[in-house]
Amino acid sequence: MNSNKKILVIEDEATLQKALNEVLSKDGYEVVSSLDGLKGLELAQKESPDLILLDIILPKMDGFEVLKRIKENDKTSEIPVIILTNLSNIDDIQKALDLGATTYLVKADFHLEDVLKKIKKVLDI
Repeated sequence: MNSNKKILVIEDEATLQKALNEVLSKDGYEVVSSLDGLKGLELAQKESPDLILLDIILPKMDGFEVLKRIKENDKTSEIPVIILTNLSNIDDIQKALDLGATTYLVKADFHLEDVLKKIKKVLDI
């Protein structure tokens, strides 16, 4: 069980967020989530999650800015961030990786089980 691992999901698509929350909770993770970038950033600082799943296209603050601020803050800079987005442009992927993302998943290419596997790999479980 992964009961000691906390994952922050920053995703504005409510249906996907709910599905991710269910899959992660069922697998034993504690899940905290936000529908916008600004609240997501606040939660990252307040909750100190073990991993962050981050969308790029978000209301209030986009994922690139959230990622940049997470990596600039001493308290959150070591948290692995998995980008989960519909943007598949190579420049967007490179930008996210340059800003410190651990890995980049294009939503259309992945099933929830794949996302779970990737999380486990990143958390080394």
